[in-house]
Amino acid sequence: MNPSPELNTTLKQLRLSGVLDSLEERNRQAIDGKLAYTEFLAMLLHDEVARRDQKKLGARILRAGFALGKTLESFDFDRLPKLNRAHINDLATGRYIDEKVAILMVGQTGVGKSHIAQALGHCAARRGRDVVFVTQTDLLKKLHAARATGMYERKFQQFVRVPLLIVDDFALKPLRAPHDEDFHDLVAARYERAATILTSNLDLDEWGDAFPDNRVLGAATLDRLRHGCYRIVLEGESFRKPRPMPENGENVIAKSGKKPHS
Repeated sequence: MNPSPELNTTLKQLRLSGVLDSLEERNRQAIDGKLAYTEFLAMLLHDEVARRDQKKLGARILRAGFALGKTLESFDFDRLPKLNRAHINDLATGRYIDEKVAILMVGQTGVGKSHIAQALGHCAARRGRDVVFVTQTDLLKKLHAARATGMYERKFQQFVRVPLLIVDDFALKPLRAPHDEDFHDLVAARYERAATILTSNLDLDEWGDAFPDNRVLGAATLDRLRHGCYRIVLEGESFRKPRPMPENGENVIAKSGKKPHS
């Protein structure tokens, strides 16, 4: 069906032009099913709500900064047989966000820490929560740049207020002044006010090494993170495997150690 120009204009004025996407299909269903006018209207409005929710979700995921495809559905749990999948699924409900506590995730490089952290962030976004995913290095760079332009407090509060902050690669580099203080202040400001996920290659008992210049500050930071936290240890082989070398080709070294003759 082709809606009348008047209907088209009215829908646009009401910011309901998305209704046009499903109007023809819903009109056909209403005719075939002999639906009441109110049932027809309810279907159209339901479509519009779903459309707006999907649009909001897309924007929320874009703002979060997730890498493409990092969801629980795409994670290969079979690679990590020791990982308690039921525990991950329980965390995916977002209970820790309501509890305003941290998830501390550790494991060797390549075992999937970043993937699971972002997947939990995806689950939170689907439940209407705003999320920010950032590496420790980029987080501190953003704060440092904001300080240089007089926008530190504004940027700091953006990180403080987000319901879920995911900091990837914690302690990959030692925290030196003033970054150690910035990180402590951020953790302290979010303590018991918002949820945080941290991933790290270091064992939990080694996290104090991230604060080599100020162990007391580090202890205060970690004490807040550990209070009531959920701990996840990932053990297994790295997902990042090199591609096998081809058996022949111009740029391949032969088994004898010599390049094959052309």
